[in-house]
Amino acid sequence: MASTSSSVGALAAVAGGEVIGDATVTIGDVTHDSRQVGPATLFVAVPGENHDGHDYLDVAIGAGAPAVMVQRRCEVSAPQIVVDDTRIAMAPVAAEVHGHPSTRLAVVGVTGTNGKTTVTHMVEAIVAASGLVAGLIGTVHTRVGGNNIPNTRTTPESSDFQRLLAAMVESGATVVAAEVSSHALSMHRVDATRFAVAAFTNLSQDHLDFHGDMESYFEAKAGLFDPDRSEQAVVWVDDPAGARLRSRLQIPCLTVGTDADISATDRDVRVDSSTFRLTTPEGQRTLTLPLGGGFNVDNAAVAAGCALMLGLELDDVVGGLASFEGVPGRFELVSENDPVQIVVDYAHTPAGIRAAIAAARATATGRVIAVFGAGGDRDRAKRPQMGTAARAADVVVVTSDNPRTEDPEAVVDQVMAGLQPADTVYREVDRRTAIYWAIDQAVEGDLVLILGRGHERGQEVAGRFIPFSDRLVAREALSVKRGSGR
Repeated sequence: MASTSSSVGALAAVAGGEVIGDATVTIGDVTHDSRQVGPATLFVAVPGENHDGHDYLDVAIGAGAPAVMVQRRCEVSAPQIVVDDTRIAMAPVAAEVHGHPSTRLAVVGVTGTNGKTTVTHMVEAIVAASGLVAGLIGTVHTRVGGNNIPNTRTTPESSDFQRLLAAMVESGATVVAAEVSSHALSMHRVDATRFAVAAFTNLSQDHLDFHGDMESYFEAKAGLFDPDRSEQAVVWVDDPAGARLRSRLQIPCLTVGTDADISATDRDVRVDSSTFRLTTPEGQRTLTLPLGGGFNVDNAAVAAGCALMLGLELDDVVGGLASFEGVPGRFELVSENDPVQIVVDYAHTPAGIRAAIAAARATATGRVIAVFGAGGDRDRAKRPQMGTAARAADVVVVTSDNPRTEDPEAVVDQVMAGLQPADTVYREVDRRTAIYWAIDQAVEGDLVLILGRGHERGQEVAGRFIPFSDRLVAREALSVKRGSGR
């Protein structure tokens, strides 16, 4: 991967820091992870929740780091750049080392509580339909030109983010669609990145364990749309937070929604496809998206706005959406020609659960059976609200999600607090048993929604990572049901 060589002194100037030691040492990469250190790699010591990078300085230097960046002067053998805040300084330093890649391609940043993954994948599909090479950075996939690149976070740390953008430039990408989480914005992971388009999907309760309250959560999202960060915006204005955001924007904006610049009307939404009329400033088209759920029609309209802001043709927008292959675990139909339909979706917020159940209700001829739980060590206040949201289903199955370090029974108790005695509820902490039960109970015309984990391939229980895929377990349970003739 190509990078530009920078001296320690030049990087200190970028970071506003002080050099202790040889300022002429050359740097060709930046990392915050001592395990990624190689020759010419600047190691940035970032204090974290569980570990402090300053404790790994000797490890990094021993692995070949010719210099380090720290928040306090340390007794080490390598030159050091001393800054006030290494996390804040890391982004502009990484961007400098990698030649400011976001200025050499069009980066589309998508933020919002729900829909980020689907919108970025749709933008990728539209860009590919236009004949260009697309990059993608997000929760399910990070890839360029269809080739996957390992990634562990929705939005990587700034050192990794800038390296990924540089790799995508080198691979010929001209557009990169990136999910931008509120954590990433608050923790400076996308600082020093220039976004050609910033898109907003929606805002509902999530991550309040991190942000504290909805206002702080909103302000974190709104930070993506600062004129110093983004050139243009696409905003879903049917959401009150989107309308509020639009009213304060200082950059050109395309609105998306019922009465907006871009709208999706005349909808015929089924469990595996959606036909609708897309109206844009560039004209109107009727198309069929091979993906169910009314909220995915909304996502498609937002993706269309992003593409049009990039200057792509409306025919390419239609072609990309019409050939869209979907996203693993995002309103994914995992049954086949079965009497019952099984859908796996990532919905893990009250609003997401309501939307998924509403989408199922619009297509099912029988009952909607919802299987879900709440994640441990995360926003506890939303748990009873998730239970309340699930009351829209005919049958509610409350189970574990990723308990992490919490007692699964206690997490289920908190979800159950949002339900009422009159609701039809089945409680089963073991997720596999719960999924099997729901599918076994389903009869012809019913639709079983398995919510919360989507594409995830493992379950975090008591600090252990246990292989577990909702999609695979659902298919196993369905196979058993077929074999029983039920």
